[in-house]
Amino acid sequence: MATRQRPFHLVVFGASGFTGQFVTEEVAREQMDPEGSSRLAWAVAGRSREKLQRVLERAAQKLGRPTLPSEVGIIICDISNPASLDEMAKQATIVLNCVGPYRFYGEPVVKACVENGTSCIDISGEPQFLELMYWKYHEKAAEKGVYIIGSSGFDSIPADMGVIYTSSKINGTLTAVESFLTINSGPEVQYAAYVTVGGITSVMKLMFAGLFFLFFVKFGIGRQLLIKFPWLFSFGYFSKQGPTQKQIDGASFTMTFFGQGYSNGFSTDNNKPNIRVCTQVKGPEKQEILGSLALIIVKRQCSVVVKSYLVHFWLSHCLS
Repeated sequence: MATRQRPFHLVVFGASGFTGQFVTEEVAREQMDPEGSSRLAWAVAGRSREKLQRVLERAAQKLGRPTLPSEVGIIICDISNPASLDEMAKQATIVLNCVGPYRFYGEPVVKACVENGTSCIDISGEPQFLELMYWKYHEKAAEKGVYIIGSSGFDSIPADMGVIYTSSKINGTLTAVESFLTINSGPEVQYAAYVTVGGITSVMKLMFAGLFFLFFVKFGIGRQLLIKFPWLFSFGYFSKQGPTQKQIDGASFTMTFFGQGYSNGFSTDNNKPNIRVCTQVKGPEKQEILGSLALIIVKRQCSVVVKSYLVHFWLSHCLS
């Protein structure tokens, strides 16, 4: 683990990006929490000092903390410059990596962190990247005593919390869990996806969209058009601009878990599960729906069951 002589406990890398600006705001909000632990020295990092400064100024205005820009360090580094990534990693105990897609841009950050004894956390949901990083850097990270943690975003955290909570509420042994996700958009509907598909009309629409997409991705020109004009070929559901602030403020999600298992003392041999439990993880407050990826960073008190959020998860697992 990194030594205490490092100037920053954590660095938000890619803070001026769409994801990074929300992570920056959440770190700043956590540092203002009067019920929280002692404040930590932290910094933002990226290619442009001007953009990073603007992100801090927007966060300061939103949080009503005008001194924020002067309290947070700024580190200039570039994913294409390994030396600059090394300098960033040497200054931090933890790097919160917000620069994706991770299969293209994630490894240089992981490598710099491992080589310089710094823990690294990201919100990647890309199996190929996660498996490759484990295969290439697990042993060296273990030797250095650092943590390389992926999948710390919406793809994993609510599901993990839900399964753990479901297990704690069943009076016996949990053997199976099914989950159903519903995402509710705000008043200006740009994106509304439901994993639980209901009705023949919805099924037909989903089939048509799948066939339409499959046809276009078979040809180079089709792939280029999909990338260049996502709003046109998704009938307005996706765009490169991401959701408006009004949409973000009005968005929420519910993840429902149905668990089953065996009560204490009940034999599992040749018997069907005899107890069931239903739990929910909800996001009653706003989330950041990350553009065309529809990736959500769950904000403060994202669960009515386990009051935790992403920054808390990162800090508690790597600073303890």
